[in-house]
Amino acid sequence: MRHPEFPLIDDLIYLNHAAVAPWPKRTSEAVIAFAEQNSRYGSHFYLDWLKKQTELREQFRDLLNAPSADDIALVKNTSEALSFVAYGLTWQAGDNIVSSNQEFPSNRLPWQSLADQGVEFREADMRDGATPEDALIALIDRRTRLLAVSSIQFADGLRLNLERLGEFCKKRDILFCVDAIQSLGAVRFDVQACGADFVMADGHKWLFGPEGLGVFYTTPAARDRLKLTQYGWHMMKDTHNYENRPWEVHPTARRFECGSPNMVGIHALSASLSLLLETGMATIESLVLERAAYLRERIGADPNLVLLAPPATPLQSGIVTFQHRRADNAALYRHLQRHQVVCAPRGGGIRFSAHFYNSLTELDRALDIAGAAA
Repeated sequence: MRHPEFPLIDDLIYLNHAAVAPWPKRTSEAVIAFAEQNSRYGSHFYLDWLKKQTELREQFRDLLNAPSADDIALVKNTSEALSFVAYGLTWQAGDNIVSSNQEFPSNRLPWQSLADQGVEFREADMRDGATPEDALIALIDRRTRLLAVSSIQFADGLRLNLERLGEFCKKRDILFCVDAIQSLGAVRFDVQACGADFVMADGHKWLFGPEGLGVFYTTPAARDRLKLTQYGWHMMKDTHNYENRPWEVHPTARRFECGSPNMVGIHALSASLSLLLETGMATIESLVLERAAYLRERIGADPNLVLLAPPATPLQSGIVTFQHRRADNAALYRHLQRHQVVCAPRGGGIRFSAHFYNSLTELDRALDIAGAAA
């Protein structure tokens, strides 16, 4: 039986939340209501729209356990936020940034683009150390300015011990930047516990939101270390004083919101987050990890399938990647698509990313289809 918030067509098995997720019913309804109001009244209710923007920042504060909504900026996407950090910091030739060799391009290209400033980008092979964290730490030296990692790797689902990395960075005055796009909405995330200086994520994956709107968290101290790279009316301290001369930068994270907000996206993402917060992230994490464990167990027992597992770690994620013993990856992906299993080819295999609402019956059907590939 389908979850009432996800009225997907009957034959569709949606296991692609690590890419782009379907919207909950309430999110579609929120967008329809916003569009209807806009078409009938224009901007007459703009002050109400601003309240929704404030509400979304508060929802993200709850989701991240941020000290204040003042630490939350609403940005276009993860790449924009990472670029704010890369080009906001002042670098010296010989500085280095440590990351991994498994990162999605969004968490690699901004750092690599600093090479013309003499900044070295170091990529750890997280299978080289006793733990993935050890492999990262082994590359850090006295010229390391920043550790930039994904909380969960997009291809194989490797989940890092952020608390350990954050403590290490804090003791050595190294900035800690976390791409949390594969965590938020799937597992609990605590910016204070992990000691991150910067955290960013899009809304369109596990958060069930639209593309084109995400979150950028900064601590006040880290925020003040970033030069601004975008300017516009919305990032002024006195935002609605259009004759503001001279003007001041907004003291909060809103300084990173340089122009007019994505109001339709704000209404949509706020509705999506309301589902997550009502359900509770502890409950959601338990269900997501239960489904991932079920998939791994079933794959391990299927003679036709091979689990592609990340290094052993106490922390698990909702991402499961596997191969077929006889069918090549491209053929297996086409076979799954033909049978209405929505997934992704990643990491040399097929990636399933089930959310809390997916039933075990759906998972059984998807694996039966995968195992039957020729």
